[in-house]
Parts: sequence; C-alpha cells; structure tokens
Amino acid sequence: MDTPSSGTSSGLRPFRTPADGIHEGPRELRRLPDEWEERPYRHVEVVPLARTIGAEIRGLNLSRPVGAELRAELNRALLEWKVLFFRGQHLSRDQQREFAAHWGELASLPLVPTGGHEAVSRFDDGPVPHFENVWHTDVTFRERPTMGSVLQVRQIPPFGGDTLWADMAAAYDNLPDTVKERIEHATAVHDYVPGFARYYTPAQLLPFQELYPPVEHPVVRRHPETGRRSLFVHLSYVTHIVGMEPAESDRLLRFLFLQAHVPEFQVRFHWQAGDIAFWDNRTTAHYAVNDYAPHPRVAERVSIEGDKPV
Repeated sequence: MDTPSSGTSSGLRPFRTPADGIHEGPRELRRLPDEWEERPYRHVEVVPLARTIGAEIRGLNLSRPVGAELRAELNRALLEWKVLFFRGQHLSRDQQREFAAHWGELASLPLVPTGGHEAVSRFDDGPVPHFENVWHTDVTFRERPTMGSVLQVRQIPPFGGDTLWADMAAAYDNLPDTVKERIEHATAVHDYVPGFARYYTPAQLLPFQELYPPVEHPVVRRHPETGRRSLFVHLSYVTHIVGMEPAESDRLLRFLFLQAHVPEFQVRFHWQAGDIAFWDNRTTAHYAVNDYAPHPRVAERVSIEGDKPV
C-alpha cells in the first residue's frame, strides 16, 4: 500500500504522499448492483439523504400493521439505501419488536444490556457513554451476525449524539485492484474480547468465552439478496487475517479499516426523540458519536437474526 514517490523533471524536489489508505480524486459512488432494476415506490415516499446510503421514509406510521406489499417495498428500500430513517414514530417496545419481526427472528445478545426487556438492547448513556466512538458492524463475533437492527432514540441530548453509517459496498468498490486481489479469498478472525474489553472487566468477559469462541468470516462478503460485495472487517472485533504474518495482517487491516472513514461513503443522522433507524448490518458499518456528555441519551435497539457470511 505504499504510495510511490512523486516528482518531476522541472526541478521540483521529490516528495511522497502519506500512505494513509485514503485516496484523493473522484470516487466510484455506485449505489446499486449493475443489473438492479429500479422501480417507483407505491406505498411510501423515499427521500435520499446521501449519494449511496441513507434515505428517509415519509408517509408511514409504523404503529399500524405492516402488510405484505408494504413489507416488500420497505425491504427493497433497505436493499437500495442500506439504512432507512423514520421520523417521530414513538413506538412502544412491543411495537418496535413487532416491526422488526417482519424481517425474521429477533436476536438475543447477552453482552449488551437489555434494561429488563426481552430482545431489546438499551443504551442509556449519561456522563460516561458506552458502546460508542468506533466504526463497527454489529456482533460479527457470532457465526451468524445479525441481519439488521431497528434503533429508536427515546431521549436526546441538547446537542450532539448523531450516528453515522458507512456504505461498505462503496468502500469495496473503491479499493485498488491490487488490494481486491489480495483479499478476494481471505478470511479474518472476529472475537468479542477486544470489542468489549473497553467496557467490562476480564472477570465479566470470561463466562462468554465458550458461548462466543473466535470465528472466521470472509474479508469480502457477498450480500445474500443483492449479490453485492462489501468489505466485512472493522476495528471492534477483527483481530487478524488468517494465514498472514502478524505485521502484514495488521498493516492490511489498518488500510481496510480506514475505508469507513471516507465521507463520500457515509450518511450522518441527527436524531430527534421518537426517530427510528433501520439498517442492513450485512453491508454497513456505523459509528455513534460521543460528543454530548454529561447529558443523557437513551436509545433502544431490536436486532434481527442473520445468516452466515459467505
């Protein structure tokens, strides 16, 4: 990944561009697979918030029943935009679970606090926020990471507390061809320990070692519904690439981790109380911004079981 030395014959002294993994110039911002057929939406209004990722869904009350046609249209919007936003829904926990259940069995995640509510992860962050400030894809330390999540923010701080999502398919598209070749058949090890070591003591983490042994996932994941390739590595749980020397693995992973930082691949959402985000965990990473302490921010998440990455 070294950037070659630059210079001219006109007298300009030789120089090097830092090899930080972020390339200048135009990017390929492809939102959909080449063969995808776009169709108009009949039941909802879809308002894009960024070039390849993120759309607000208008004209919908999620407390009402979701029929088969509406579910199919929302699923198509999710595949096309990767994360959907619904303003001012104010769903009860039962309603939030009921909406998420249209996409599959709800996930139970023992390492994340529930606040006593089944299948609901509660993030009640005050002076010392938790589970924030790092780009990650949810629970990839499991054999079958979650398909997606429905997050509702119930209380917002007076400022800050935004969440960002990154389109990891766009990130993959813009990798140099030489890097794509290196990672085409590579697998990486995902482990819950480094991701949760910031929040729990070794004694608290120890009981989960048998439940969540390290797992291998492909570095490049193919989406089960769209067929699109995405980068499937992130800082929280990925420890190394299988079969590489540690120094080489670390260097390549640092390069790959940085791709989520490119603004052109991102959407940023400013929450209001009662807003909901529904994201596709198979092709995105996200980052909750910790910039609002000491004010509280309360959010509740329902996650949906997924499949084994291939």
